[in-house]
Amino acid sequence: MRAQSELETRILAMIEPTAQGLGLDVVRVRVTGARRPVLQIMAEKPDGTMDVEDCARLSRRISPILETEDPIAGEYALEVSSPGIDRPLTRVGDFGKWIGHEVRIEIAYPVDGRRRFHGFIDGEKDGVVTVTLKEGGVASIPVNEMSKAHLVLTDKLIKAAQAAEIGDPDDLADDFDEVDVEAEDTETSLAHAGSDTEDRE
Repeated sequence: MRAQSELETRILAMIEPTAQGLGLDVVRVRVTGARRPVLQIMAEKPDGTMDVEDCARLSRRISPILETEDPIAGEYALEVSSPGIDRPLTRVGDFGKWIGHEVRIEIAYPVDGRRRFHGFIDGEKDGVVTVTLKEGGVASIPVNEMSKAHLVLTDKLIKAAQAAEIGDPDDLADDFDEVDVEAEDTETSLAHAGSDTEDRE
């Protein structure tokens, strides 16, 4: 789930060694939009923290790689961010860190006509997540069958984030995963048109 399309998988392979060299884990890579695509990179430190300075550092280091490899044709915007509180859960092991918290899960292919699940994480073992469903019952869902999963923003989750010192409590009510790294802060341009676009013109 960290990458869904072939393009996203390629980009993940390009940037992951650099992110790891900075002590960061890539949580998710997404390319959205058609006319002017947005390349969104979510990352965090192993302890779950990720501040604006970390975002800027990662952006500065991966921008030259993306410019050289040029995985996306034409202009696009680069957005580097933290996963936020109501974070996506994309890897085996992610769910086990959030036992008791509310989650929404989508699977790639329907099982008994169902693709969406909403409930509370009971546990994770051997890549299978157990969820107590809000409407009743229990579902066991393999992580590798999921297409999308994220925590639901609740008071309990905010308190847990505060206790773990994931961010400033005053910022936790806001959607921190929308933090963009501005070009003037990173000394790199978020619009990767550059000389390539100029050459085509």
